[in-house]
Amino acid sequence: MAEAFLRKYGSEKFIAYSAGIDPKEIHPMTYRVMEEIGISLANHRSKDLMEYMGKVHFGYLITVCNIAEKTCPTVFPGVGERIHWSFEDPAVYEGSEEEKLNKFREIRDAIEKRIKDWIAEKTE
Repeated sequence: MAEAFLRKYGSEKFIAYSAGIDPKEIHPMTYRVMEEIGISLANHRSKDLMEYMGKVHFGYLITVCNIAEKTCPTVFPGVGERIHWSFEDPAVYEGSEEEKLNKFREIRDAIEKRIKDWIAEKTE
């Protein structure tokens, strides 16, 4: 979600990448809630951090959940600034189908707001 929002709102100033230590398939509800607001993830895929480590310079490395913050290497070659934003992982939320979908929407909206605010901070 964060990668898609950064591409949508910040593509003139930033190049967005997304990866994880243990990438999983993109959750079907992620596709659904992003499509609800007109963002297709059709060309997105989960990527392993090793695809980029030591190969790409990142001005910013942003982790978006506590597990990512704990498992991401503390030394990451080519990173200018490391930032952590703590969002719940909606995929582990327990509840009815509608409750889960609402949790995905809640997290989607929170990530979108944080991305917009961050872009505004960095481009002032």
